[in-house]
Amino acid sequence: MVRARLATGGLALNRGRPTLAGMLDRKMTFVSGKGGVGKSAITASLALLAARRGLRVLVVGMVEGIGAGLHLATERLEYIPHRVRPGVTAMAVNRSDALDEYLRLQLHVPRAAPTKVLSRALSVLAETAPGIREIVTIGKPVYEMWQGKYDLVLVDAPPLGQLFSYLRAPTTIAELVPAGPIRAQAERMSSALADSEAVSLVLVATPDELPVLETQAVLERLDAEPVVNLEAVVANRILPELLLDEPDLATLPDGPHREAAEHHLAVLAQQSRWLDELPDGPRLPYLFGIHTPAEVAEQLADIWDGEQ
Repeated sequence: MVRARLATGGLALNRGRPTLAGMLDRKMTFVSGKGGVGKSAITASLALLAARRGLRVLVVGMVEGIGAGLHLATERLEYIPHRVRPGVTAMAVNRSDALDEYLRLQLHVPRAAPTKVLSRALSVLAETAPGIREIVTIGKPVYEMWQGKYDLVLVDAPPLGQLFSYLRAPTTIAELVPAGPIRAQAERMSSALADSEAVSLVLVATPDELPVLETQAVLERLDAEPVVNLEAVVANRILPELLLDEPDLATLPDGPHREAAEHHLAVLAQQSRWLDELPDGPRLPYLFGIHTPAEVAEQLADIWDGEQ
């Protein structure tokens, strides 16, 4: 039988950087990655881990609620936060509701005013004017952080291709609006996102070409424009090393075991190449078998928990 193990022992944290602590000790952590790399699973696993440690956690699906919802064992998240697990509350941002709330709470539009009518009219503007749609969306998790009801707000953020348009939205609005409450709110939000003691960003990548290249592009942009503090780059779905080398492989008889070992070694070599292109950081194993999204989140939380 061919045995396997993780070369890193399960989870490798950045040398000298308390990355897991940084993810949980902030008031808000954004989790993003290329679509399909498991960012919703990582978000949910961190929420479960934080709840195990006694934190009051809010999970926010920023652009949709399906991914985070499934990994938290609920079909779909709604705009109104609701308890989904012990210690974990979750919601998804609905832009129409968020715009209505923004008008009432941030711009102090009177309750008697027809905000639904106004927000529908402004929605047309939000779809075309730069930054408005994004600031309304990102404004909801920031507002929840400011409220202080939760110890940690974990944001299942947009994928990498859209991430910067949201993170930079407050700066964009502040640059466009010369004065007034909208500019003041945008500047306050921009300062909040840049506060490294309160807010962090976690990027998730699998050891494959496109996820790594897109992650590198975001890292370069963050170097040029640090709109938020990068806490960690998590490498997800890492195959274990085989306790088998090429000479041992040659001794295996032809058949499915040898073919599986050859395929594993080939994938491992490709994976190792792309892992070398990522910064040092947490590494999470590939979970073999058939699992529900909620089971994946629980297993990942167990792995986090076992390493700290």
